Amino acid sequence: MFYKLAQKVLFATDPEFAHALSLEGLRLGHKLGATRFLGKVTRQPVQCMGLEFPNPVGVAPGLDKNGDYFEALEDLGFGFVEIGTTTPRPQPGNPKPRIFRLPEASAMINRLGFNNKGVDHLVNRVRKHHFKGILGINIGKNFDTPIENAADDYLHCLEKVYPYADYITANISSPNTKNLRDLQAEDELDNLLGKLSRRREELANKHDRYVPLAIKIAPDLEDDAIAVIAQVISRHSMDAVIATNTTIGREGVQDMKHAKEAGGLSGAPLKPKADKVLAALRKALPDEVALIGVGGITTGQDALDKLNLGADLVQFYTGMIYRGPELVDECLQAIANRNSG
Repeated sequence: MFYKLAQKVLFATDPEFAHALSLEGLRLGHKLGATRFLGKVTRQPVQCMGLEFPNPVGVAPGLDKNGDYFEALEDLGFGFVEIGTTTPRPQPGNPKPRIFRLPEASAMINRLGFNNKGVDHLVNRVRKHHFKGILGINIGKNFDTPIENAADDYLHCLEKVYPYADYITANISSPNTKNLRDLQAEDELDNLLGKLSRRREELANKHDRYVPLAIKIAPDLEDDAIAVIAQVISRHSMDAVIATNTTIGREGVQDMKHAKEAGGLSGAPLKPKADKVLAALRKALPDEVALIGVGGITTGQDALDKLNLGADLVQFYTGMIYRGPELVDECLQAIANRNSG
């Protein structure tokens, strides 16, 4: 009820301003102890990537790009939060406006372009956190780093965040950084994952702790490409795949206002594509490679669908914009009902 009232106010403002205002309100509420009434972390422990997640419902990256709000997000009941995408150097992202609502489809289009304060800012935030859940950190490359040098940016971020992350995700699938999705091609992916795997081994020895690595892929992939990606991921012993990022397609929203805006589409219309990729990956990957299902979760049933297709965990972001904190509880209740049945 409260969120629906707040949503009317927020939806009357620019989407990016509303995003910032909502997070600042959440941060203030957390500081004052008020957000503890919004939700609670429901214990539904899940073993995944060698970690114990308090529950299988998490926040997708993009909501908290810089690690400024993740402690407050825990108050909403999430079992894990993934922050980022962070890059080696701060960058402003693409020109505004760059977020567009499609409310009749419970969808968004964004072309943010990895706007963030840089990995050093994020590290300064997470090194002193009091977060009780699992913290994932999503890393990427700067927009002006040539694609042939992209691995250097990922390795730089990996080294910086390694001591503080419970798991780390390499984002190679945002449609809003030029040529980034080229990294999903076999040779480029083989090169990147080989370097990440070797550096992770060095860091594990240095810090005496093993941090799982996940790869986030796009929904706009053909079956042959998914099979190749699965082979490369298995070859380099990645711990998880996150399926999926936003789509460049416009199925289901073609005639809506803002549908022709450039950027990635998220929300309910993404679900069929994301679910298809998720199911294909589960068939192609060995059981020990975990799957995190993302894309189109706006109801508890949507979360269940992803688990039934083989996901170990689920994440959402756009669903929060339209449903508010009640979506967390709805997903957890649906999962609990399935498990008890």
